[in-house]
Amino acid sequence: MALHQHHHAHGPELTQAAQATLEGAGEQWTAMRASVFDALAGFGQPASAYDVAEAVSRAEGRRVAANSVYRILDLFVANDLARRVESENAYVANTHPGCQHDCIFLVCDGCGRTVHIDDDPLTRALRGAAEKAGFAPERPVVEVRGKCAACETAAAA
Repeated sequence: MALHQHHHAHGPELTQAAQATLEGAGEQWTAMRASVFDALAGFGQPASAYDVAEAVSRAEGRRVAANSVYRILDLFVANDLARRVESENAYVANTHPGCQHDCIFLVCDGCGRTVHIDDDPLTRALRGAAEKAGFAPERPVVEVRGKCAACETAAAA
């Protein structure tokens, strides 16, 4: 399996890459967008808009509405700063913003850990199959549900 390789950014480097990507798309990097991105990037697993709104509210000391966060998250998804994990109705920060490709999510039903892998030949084949069937794919969503190695080991013990 040929995997797509990336440099995964973290911390301030990730925030700078996200800002550069968003501004490169002609959008503004506002204080609220920065707060939402930082909160999302701080989660170790997919986070809902409500989770992000709560984290931003705590950090800012004021209530932030989830509907405002939803709009920002939608902007982030549209600009490749975040990915939506459909089956969880949640989001993860893209640790390699600006690199456009289709992700495959591995979602652990035990602990909720979600890992994304990139397999460009596989996702190209999915797009090709859709096109062959007369369908114009916009954003393929591939999620594999199961158990991560830690949960599988714990279940076997």
